[in-house]
Amino acid sequence: MDSRLRGNDECGVAVTIENQDALSEIASAATLAELEAIRVRMLGKSGTITALLKTLGGMTPEQRQAEGPKIHALREAVTQAIADRKATLEGAALEARLATEKLDMSLPVSVGMQGSVHPVAQVMDELAEIFADLGFAVATGPEIEDDWHNFTALNIPETHPARAMHDTFYFPDAEDGRKMLLRTHTSPVQIRTMMTEKPPIRIIAPGRTYRSDSDATHTPMFHQVEGLVIDRGIHMGHLKWTLETFVKAFFERDDIVLRLRPSFFPFTEPSAEVDVGFTWEKGRRVIGGDPTAANGGWMEILGSGMVHSRVIANCGLDPDEWQGFAFGCGIDRLAMLKYGMDDLRAFFDGDLRWLKHYGFAALDVPTLSGGVGA
Repeated sequence: MDSRLRGNDECGVAVTIENQDALSEIASAATLAELEAIRVRMLGKSGTITALLKTLGGMTPEQRQAEGPKIHALREAVTQAIADRKATLEGAALEARLATEKLDMSLPVSVGMQGSVHPVAQVMDELAEIFADLGFAVATGPEIEDDWHNFTALNIPETHPARAMHDTFYFPDAEDGRKMLLRTHTSPVQIRTMMTEKPPIRIIAPGRTYRSDSDATHTPMFHQVEGLVIDRGIHMGHLKWTLETFVKAFFERDDIVLRLRPSFFPFTEPSAEVDVGFTWEKGRRVIGGDPTAANGGWMEILGSGMVHSRVIANCGLDPDEWQGFAFGCGIDRLAMLKYGMDDLRAFFDGDLRWLKHYGFAALDVPTLSGGVGA
């Protein structure tokens, strides 16, 4: 019907017929494309129902009041019928697709971008695990230290070379006159622990340290771990057993041989450099084996000794009652020895190719979960 319709009766009959025909046609639509064609023909810009709506403008107020609701009801009924039929057809199409499509679960899944654990972080975790089995806690402290905690409390004299500008990174003095610097070792953590905790004390202090040095085996920033035990009746035998147990667990070999050489450190007395035996295997130096064999040798890996009585006294403890031992080594150096890396500087270059080669998968890292002595 179009705008030529005039009478009330004639228009009402047309709307009724239109309604019946439209709903019947919509219900019989077999495809979404067919349903869309019906929608355009009825509700489009030139559609039949749109034409009926346009007749309202030419009606008298009485006619408009009588026929307007019928025409609008027709449009709403057709719109709802189209939506319902569309949902039905889409549901049927989905059911047909699910019944015919199959997912091949045997196809490999592409692996997306993955991060990796840096060798330094991995070794730190290994060290914490080993020493936790030995009853050690992890202690931390500030990387920006004052001269007293970093040098004086550790019995390092004013004339010691480590205090020189060419060895240490200094900051401007603090407002109270203290000399400030980037810590050169994690030993200040030992001092702070002895001053704030009551013995017995068993801690390791891993962290970043800073010294003005750079070559294949030294970097201005590096990682260090130090250990401290303070208790009654501590002697060198305790130190030697702890170091042997630690080195065997870390390198995961029972044929580790250690050699303690007399040395000197201001903060320990007596002091000892610790060498570990190694052998050459397939052109690579491997920790373990007989160091006296033709393919063997010794390598220094850490420094150690009994805590100097002055250091104990500087921390407010009685050296006649409390004794202890301390040791320290480079974490980066340990990683190089265990995992076959040859240049310390590559640890800090940020080269993703290097990390991809030496890094550890986050969900597949080697662990020492068997514990010490396993």
